[in-house]
Amino acid sequence: MTQDIMALGLTNIALELQDDGVLIARLNRPTKRNALDSVTVEDLIALFSAVPRAGVRAVVLAAEGDHFCAGLDLVEHHREDRSPAEFMHLCLRWHEAFNKMEYGGVPVIAALKGAVVGGGLELASAAHVRVADATTYFALPEGQRGLFTGGGATIRVADLVGKARMIDMMLTGRVYAGQEAVDVGLAQYLCDGSSFDKALDLARAAAQNLPLSNFAICSAISHMGNMSALDAAYAESVVAGIVNTQPDARARLEAFANKTAARVRPEGMKD
Repeated sequence: MTQDIMALGLTNIALELQDDGVLIARLNRPTKRNALDSVTVEDLIALFSAVPRAGVRAVVLAAEGDHFCAGLDLVEHHREDRSPAEFMHLCLRWHEAFNKMEYGGVPVIAALKGAVVGGGLELASAAHVRVADATTYFALPEGQRGLFTGGGATIRVADLVGKARMIDMMLTGRVYAGQEAVDVGLAQYLCDGSSFDKALDLARAAAQNLPLSNFAICSAISHMGNMSALDAAYAESVVAGIVNTQPDARARLEAFANKTAARVRPEGMKD
């Protein structure tokens, strides 16, 4: 079933399927710093529409070249000279692509490098885990370019860093990088070496989880964040009732009860 996803015929995203069900998806416009044109957005929609039904266990979202994504393809935007209604509908396609990533129920690990700017940061923020390397920098330069975010930054980036920091980024062009970017919430990991290698390790670890557990983690938490506390508590109870009684978990629970399961401890700690 996972092989079907390789037949999507995407234009600007290259796919590589691993034996363990991890799918590597690489943005493939390196000469444009992987800027998001309308074709790439449609590729993202097609890809993340197919991923939950294709038996994919986890996705590594990476990029060819030196940069993850420089955001909206401003050359296309200038050339097309869209009407307000046309650009509104383009933004809605961005939202559809990113919503399918965030709510699709399959872990998406973003391997970041170079520019993660504007719409590129909106794309990265729709992933469930973000891994940065020493070259990675984050910015929202819309204010300096006479623009406003249209792909969900007001939802996801503001949720990551807070409203005040996001406004500062847009007003002043402030750039975050290195440990400071991790500290404010733009990435969860910072690598001295390859962000791709780390992201692949994380994806392989997540792929070992039961799919139903991953589905809940990578969809229900986001849905609950949109609810009142009372409704979220009810929804959490319903999801837990389904996930925590799944038959596939019996062997794992038995291993825990028999003390044969791996123990949870900090890395490097011994018995």
